[in-house]
Amino acid sequence: MNVLVIGGSRNVGYYAAQRLLANNATVTFLLRNKSSFDNDESMKPYIASGKARIVEGDALKETDVQRAWDAAANAKDGHVDLMLFTVGGTGKFSLTKGLVLDTADLCTRCMLNVLRTMPRTSPQPKIILVSAAGLTKSSHASLPLALQPMYSYLIASPHLDKLGMERAIAHSAGWKWEEGEPEPKENILPNGWTDRLPEPGTLKSVLVLRPALFTDGKCKADELMAKGDGKGKAYRVSEQDLSSSYTISRRDVAHFIVEDAIAHWDNWEGKCTRMAY
Repeated sequence: MNVLVIGGSRNVGYYAAQRLLANNATVTFLLRNKSSFDNDESMKPYIASGKARIVEGDALKETDVQRAWDAAANAKDGHVDLMLFTVGGTGKFSLTKGLVLDTADLCTRCMLNVLRTMPRTSPQPKIILVSAAGLTKSSHASLPLALQPMYSYLIASPHLDKLGMERAIAHSAGWKWEEGEPEPKENILPNGWTDRLPEPGTLKSVLVLRPALFTDGKCKADELMAKGDGKGKAYRVSEQDLSSSYTISRRDVAHFIVEDAIAHWDNWEGKCTRMAY
């Protein structure tokens, strides 16, 4: 498998990339800092063998995203099988606004660049997008009551960005935008944002994953397998309500992406799912 990862320097993207590399995939990373893995002993063998490839660039720049697609395509037979998008912003906490991103439209703008530059060849690259729970009105209402104030205030700003990102995906995939959900604000999606995107319905091979609150815990799925409990369920993934669930570890999200979503793509293609313990 030939994979392009955007947002893979750490967290879900990094853990998923490690699993992919262990499964003999070729992985191209778009990284702002080419030396990100210089002290990473687990990554060095893959870089030395050419299975892990680094393109230095910023996903906020369309030309850099285009270079990443081109480099990934050149890595194997001119075709990219999968693009994994796990971009997430950092910011500062404000007493009046909660968490404020350094770049308010980071995820949205990066995703617009991905959609504008993605190959139009057939078969179409699969796209897996890691978003977040509680973005839309209906998904927010399904959150545990104890979490709703935090989602409404503390992390409202990052979620406006992720909502814009999902809106761009919905447009390109031809999905009906959630009834009663307003369009993202112009500081996230400016006027004319659809002009250079694929026609609605063009994007067919996509999965949007909305995990619960992230933790840095161990991979429970791996622990179950180590115990010989191959039938045990470490986490739940569903298009339906997961209102009783609060968290999910980043490592378990990576586990699902590689061991289930990619391995059983026909079960997940074209869906928007929630994930939690």
